[in-house]
Amino acid sequence: MLELKNITKKFGSKVILNKLNLTIPDKQILAIVGSSGAGKTTLLRCLNGLEKVDEGHFYWNNKEFNPTQPRQNEQIMGVVFQNYELFPNLTVINNITLAPTLVSKEKLSVAQETARKLLNELDLVNAEQLYPYQLSGGQKQRVAIARAMAMKPRILCYDEPTSALDPVLRNKIADIILQLKSQNQITQIIVTHDMEFANQIADMVFTVNALDK
Repeated sequence: MLELKNITKKFGSKVILNKLNLTIPDKQILAIVGSSGAGKTTLLRCLNGLEKVDEGHFYWNNKEFNPTQPRQNEQIMGVVFQNYELFPNLTVINNITLAPTLVSKEKLSVAQETARKLLNELDLVNAEQLYPYQLSGGQKQRVAIARAMAMKPRILCYDEPTSALDPVLRNKIADIILQLKSQNQITQIIVTHDMEFANQIADMVFTVNALDK
């Protein structure tokens, strides 16, 4: 279970998140929704240690952790960025195996086996030796999911996963998220402006409201 207690985040004098509390049970899908500028992505960035909170605490299974400390966070959180952030000079399989071999010190053969399993699950078997520029937007997104999953996170976060997708690909990513829940049994957190998508995939919906200036 992931718990956020009294999370406060400011940019200068502007308060973005004010004493926010949130509990996410294991293996659930949480959609974080709200108007543009309300702080949805800021909350996601705080969860992943990309922004440091001004106040508050994070707990995983009742044990406090600091998202900004990689050794504490790397096995808890994974993130799929809105623009995917794939390494353009690496093939698909090397994008996926880089972090497990460098950060987790896995043997390359083990990392490659995991990568190929993920590529198979995500219908990317024929993309193993391709480079990001050779992929469609939907394929890039699935590679980004595979890369995040290769680190075996307990929680996988997505930033606006449907923002650049047509209706067919939108349904495909919904299927993948639900598949990851049933097969991998991980907790997933999705920041989205798409309420229809949120209601389609989420067990819980959390609304972030913009604070008064």
